[in-house]
Amino acid sequence: MSVKIAISHKTTYKFDRNVKIFPHVFRLRPAVHSRTAIEGYSFKISPENHFINWQQDPFGNYQARVIFPDKIKELKVEVEVIAKLQVINPFDYFVEEYAEKYPFKYDNALEQELVPYLKISEESPLFLRYIENIKLKDPIEINDFLVYLNQEVYKTLTYNLRMEVGVQTPEETLRIKSGSCRDFAWLLIHVLRHFGLAARFVSGYIVQLAPDIKSLDGPSGPENDFTDLHAWVEVYLPGAGWIGLDPTSGLFASEGHIPLCCTPHYESAAPVTGATGKCE
Repeated sequence: MSVKIAISHKTTYKFDRNVKIFPHVFRLRPAVHSRTAIEGYSFKISPENHFINWQQDPFGNYQARVIFPDKIKELKVEVEVIAKLQVINPFDYFVEEYAEKYPFKYDNALEQELVPYLKISEESPLFLRYIENIKLKDPIEINDFLVYLNQEVYKTLTYNLRMEVGVQTPEETLRIKSGSCRDFAWLLIHVLRHFGLAARFVSGYIVQLAPDIKSLDGPSGPENDFTDLHAWVEVYLPGAGWIGLDPTSGLFASEGHIPLCCTPHYESAAPVTGATGKCE
């Protein structure tokens, strides 16, 4: 059974006088590896006398680089995504035999290709103590290990809708034990990398539909259909490829997760980047 949905995403910038808009990069096109089928996509910008150049970044993500006329008073961006939501089994993948249990080591050629996704940039005492506390002594099925790590981050933190720009360091997130979805994701990425697993940051849309029937023995989910920009994690398993994990919920990424951009560092995955001139 499948459900067809439409995501309408509109962003408008208004200024009280004409302002110079420097080139912007928009990462708002669904990624080719989305497990949810994308049936339609449109991207419109006004004013219409702009120049747009569709590119792929070094990691294969679609991005639109837009150059605007000299000065404008309003900038409007409209995105529409038509997708078919069909229930996805998060464990519907097969890994290479040598990676079925953790710990394992990527073969030499694959490890070289995954270097950016294995880079460790967090080694604070608080973070290393956290890693030591969740370390397991015995080998474990890789699926169970991913569930375990995802759940550990989920149980450690309290979700906070944080409007400030930027992403907290893993140390700060552990110290205050709270964060937004991007802070949850950045912490889990470093946890996975410290255990030798290649991980990347994902920005995208999350779609949650109101259930037809309320649950009798647990939360029923959202009261109304809901979608928003979201951040989660993908980990690379030999033979299976990139597998999505959402530490904000403690679950695997589902049919409602539509990736837009996946990169080793969150700075390269921002949905919109650019600058405006001084408003004089």
